[in-house]
Amino acid sequence: MPIVSHEVFPLFVEPYFRANIAGTITPEQIAFIQNLKMVNNMENLISENLYIFEEPELKSLKDTVQEILDIYARDVLCIPQKLYVTQSWSLTCNAHTGMHGHSHSNSVISGSLYYCPLPAPPASMVFTRHVSYQQIDLPPDPNKRNIYNTPINRLTPKQDDVILFSSRLTHLVEQNQTNEKRHSIAFNTFVKGTLGNYRDVSELML
Repeated sequence: MPIVSHEVFPLFVEPYFRANIAGTITPEQIAFIQNLKMVNNMENLISENLYIFEEPELKSLKDTVQEILDIYARDVLCIPQKLYVTQSWSLTCNAHTGMHGHSHSNSVISGSLYYCPLPAPPASMVFTRHVSYQQIDLPPDPNKRNIYNTPINRLTPKQDDVILFSSRLTHLVEQNQTNEKRHSIAFNTFVKGTLGNYRDVSELML
């Protein structure tokens, strides 16, 4: 029997969110972040302080990130609960280093903030579609990748970007191919408010 027609439809979409906050970060804040004590983090460096948004010098930056989280909760997730930052930390990729693949536990939405000039090229974030072992690997033709079959996606950040994505996604940072440092801030979030339903005995107040 001949095939008359066929169509493909998306069942689900995995978003990422990009906001630009140019003009909101002061030179003093940049200096403060870059003077934080850093420790080894496998390939790259991570701040010893893992709650940097709680520092008074970064209050205005935390407030800006909160505004972005409010938009994401309202317009993307469309939930009545509020997202808020839990942990936050500074990252540095020195020359010819990147960041290992990982995901973020005990977090709903994670974010990256690029608060200062980036090297050129800036090294992309790479997101992996699969979150578990693939016994059968059927990679698509590289020239025919699309939203339905691609195993990875790359995201190239720009200065003053705040990028939000699902914390469950495995991601990494490509190797910094320059002799300059690649700086960023990362953060996790959780929700506050009421989940579930009182009559269904599923209510949880956070």
